[in-house]
Amino acid sequence: MTTVQRRESLWRLPAVRSLFALNVLGFLSYSLLLSALPAYAAELGSGLTAAGSVTTVFLVATVLAQAAVPALVARLGTGPVLVVGLVAMGVPSPLYLLADDVRWFAVVSVLRGIGFAVLTVLGSTIAAQAVPAERRGESIGIYGLAISLPTLAAVPGGTALTLAGHFPLVAGLAAAPVLALVFVPGLMRAIGPPAAPEPGQAGSSRAAVRAAALPSLVLLVVTLAGGGLLTFLPIERPDGALAAGALLVFGVSTALCRWGAGVLADRMGARLLLPGTLTVGIVGMLLVALGLRTDGAGGATAVLTGALTVGIAYGAVQNLTLVLALARAGEAQTATASAVWNACYDSGTAIGALAVGAVAAQLGLPVTYVLVAVLLVAVLPLAVSLPRALPRTTGNPAAAVPPPPAGSP
Repeated sequence: MTTVQRRESLWRLPAVRSLFALNVLGFLSYSLLLSALPAYAAELGSGLTAAGSVTTVFLVATVLAQAAVPALVARLGTGPVLVVGLVAMGVPSPLYLLADDVRWFAVVSVLRGIGFAVLTVLGSTIAAQAVPAERRGESIGIYGLAISLPTLAAVPGGTALTLAGHFPLVAGLAAAPVLALVFVPGLMRAIGPPAAPEPGQAGSSRAAVRAAALPSLVLLVVTLAGGGLLTFLPIERPDGALAAGALLVFGVSTALCRWGAGVLADRMGARLLLPGTLTVGIVGMLLVALGLRTDGAGGATAVLTGALTVGIAYGAVQNLTLVLALARAGEAQTATASAVWNACYDSGTAIGALAVGAVAAQLGLPVTYVLVAVLLVAVLPLAVSLPRALPRTTGNPAAAVPPPPAGSP
């Protein structure tokens, strides 16, 4: 690929367009049922705890299965594993209609969680492999846009359809990952055979896990903050449009900044972007806390502004930490690095929903959000040091840089 071609929009590449479409269809299934399935279970008479457990089962199955994906890829290849994942996520979705028992919902959710684990790990892996290394940030940004757009539309849409009595339609639409199978052959041709470990690179899975762990720790804390915001802001402000508006602002800024941060990372690296966007998130959590303690228009403005800035950090840090994790792990271990990163993403979201709720029950939500901001401050030194530990590439200060020696932390 020539220098001129590298400067062209990645949207011109068929592999990038296929990656985008595949992940839109996959995350459409996830987003449609995320809130709709618990709502449907509650309508059938399940208690709140039982209704919410179907989401918990789904996420637990996802995190556990993510750890196995790199080994499956090494044994079977990326294409076959991706096909199985799309089928496992899409085909079981209409099976929710076969019984009205929440235990049956949990069984189906386990199958879909396994499929979702494959999609999350290999989606980000393929995004890194389908383009030249110096365009990796933008490619991961496009991947982030693909998974953000369904979330914006399908989470409220699926819930609204379910509450209106149309859950069978939602369950049918959630089979969409099956349609994504048509994009798999082209993607496999684009990424080619997996890279072989090279001397001096993080060639072992254990070394790759260690290399990806620190960027993923930064991600975990940021997703903890985002999970706490998404889960409890509507509960704290159940009346009026403030919570809905704040979550919309949060979602839009997240989607745009996942993409935009990738473009900027390819041009200037992550040395300023990662600590800068994390600092923006710290300010955002404090603004939301202040807004919840302030009445009137001033409080509403603070909450909306805070949601906007937390969304900026939430989107940008996702992109930048994934780029760093992949660079530190090495080309031969992209699936392992992606698995670590995705496990921290999902774990951070789940911990945020659990821990923020437990603390807020004792101290109130505004104080809890201040404590979350303090936690973000605690990982700021990591956000400063991690990009500096990686040398910049000559002529292109991209975040995709040579990995550290095998076994480095």
